Amino acid sequence: MPRILQGDWALPTRIWSGAGRLAELPQACRAHAIGRPLAVIDPGLVGLPFVNQAIDQLRQAGMAVETFSGLAPNPGEAHVAAGIAASQAGGHDGIVAIGGGSAMDTAKAIALMTGQTRPLMDFIDAGDNWRRADGAAILPVIAVPTTAGTGSEVGRSAVVTAAASQRKVVIFHPALMPALVIADPELTVGLPPGLTAATGMDALSHSLEAYCVDAYHPICDGIALEGMRLVARWLPIAVANGKDIEARAEMLTAAAMGATAFQKGLGAMHAMSHPCSARHGSQHGLTNAIVMPYVLAYNRPAIEERMEILARLLGLARPGFSAVLDWILDLRQQIGIPHNLAALGIGEADIEHLAPDAFADPLTQLNPVPVTEQDYRDLYGQAIRGDTL
Repeated sequence: MPRILQGDWALPTRIWSGAGRLAELPQACRAHAIGRPLAVIDPGLVGLPFVNQAIDQLRQAGMAVETFSGLAPNPGEAHVAAGIAASQAGGHDGIVAIGGGSAMDTAKAIALMTGQTRPLMDFIDAGDNWRRADGAAILPVIAVPTTAGTGSEVGRSAVVTAAASQRKVVIFHPALMPALVIADPELTVGLPPGLTAATGMDALSHSLEAYCVDAYHPICDGIALEGMRLVARWLPIAVANGKDIEARAEMLTAAAMGATAFQKGLGAMHAMSHPCSARHGSQHGLTNAIVMPYVLAYNRPAIEERMEILARLLGLARPGFSAVLDWILDLRQQIGIPHNLAALGIGEADIEHLAPDAFADPLTQLNPVPVTEQDYRDLYGQAIRGDTL
């Protein structure tokens, strides 16, 4: 059958990119009529000089800024509820998100919910649920990423762990796209090598999996390919020398490109990673990196042609799927990614709850090769044992 050349496309928001641009935060707030910002800050960043400087600059500009840092690496409903209470109590008219993906997700959920009367779970990304929200009540978000991985700073959704099911869910509204991103590579210089590697592999997973999804979106395909090229060129350098500003800047760009590309969709890689983070607290990019080659091998029948294109773009010694797989395995070893999920404390007994959760994840439906619950059991087994590919 001929491919269906039809799609609904959207591209990300305005981005101010470059070293030193955090100094323009007050200008960014003024441009979006924010006078009482709530700064949602990753707790690991509280008290750092650049954070204190940003808050001081906002206050010197006459803005009534307050801070909230009651969030977690995998934010849940309780963290969002605490942030909503802080936002409402302070009468805030905008959100400044400073941190990695968890800070971005928490900030966007707070921005959505501060002015709503319905519960958060009413806005899970399914059908037209987003239309239930009062769009006029959603606060503008200024995003200041300090990691190069999730790309949540250019996304229209927030990933939150639901209290009832302990599963990660996607909260969506078009107005959750941050109004402006300040992508200052100087803020990522202090990221340790291990976290640089994990978040960088998250950026790779977004571009790679989006590129493999069988949907018509040549714009996202082009962005994904360039995003992967940037990761291949710059991630090893960023891990080896965290002070390399060029590498840090290129990885911030690669992260934003990956998150733009996955508007096309994601698949089993993320469906497997989400339950690991929700139930075991594993770092999302790290779990993506570990399951990546196993899912890639599973999808091989549907992605051979795409991998040949990718191999040529990356300048690999030989074209085709095997070359890409070997490149990923070599990259993981070079930057210190564990080879199996057992290294994260996840064992074969955990498959009993991981496989059903992965199968229930909506991203399962987008995987280029259909996946059953038993397939997930097999894939988790391979990833836990570190079976040779």
